[in-house]
Amino acid sequence: MRLNQIPTPGGPPGVLGGQKDVASTPAQKQAAARAIADHIEPDTRTSGSWADDETAAAVKEFDARDGHGWLASGALKKAHKTWGEQVKTLMDELSSEKGALLRADTVLHGTDVGVHSQLSQVKSSSLYHY
Repeated sequence: MRLNQIPTPGGPPGVLGGQKDVASTPAQKQAAARAIADHIEPDTRTSGSWADDETAAAVKEFDARDGHGWLASGALKKAHKTWGEQVKTLMDELSSEKGALLRADTVLHGTDVGVHSQLSQVKSSSLYHY
């Protein structure tokens, strides 16, 4: 990567100039965060609850009665525990992504202001070194 030239359009994805839709507007970030909050998180929570109810019913059916039960009952309990951990991890990740989308403009704006301030100092101080 060369820092003294503008990247050429059509380069590989992930490289500046490689993808036209990499950057998004504040409105797009807000819309994505709203979609996570209004649809993805609640739908994921609902799906996780549905699995809870269905798995509990299956475990009960396969559980021991009169001293006899199916091995599937224990396996289902173990699988359900793993499922619950995965749903929690997904919900945590969704929450993190939502927060990052909402904070992105603030972070980027702060960085822009900081860089501008530093460049202004360099520009001003270079005037006196002739």
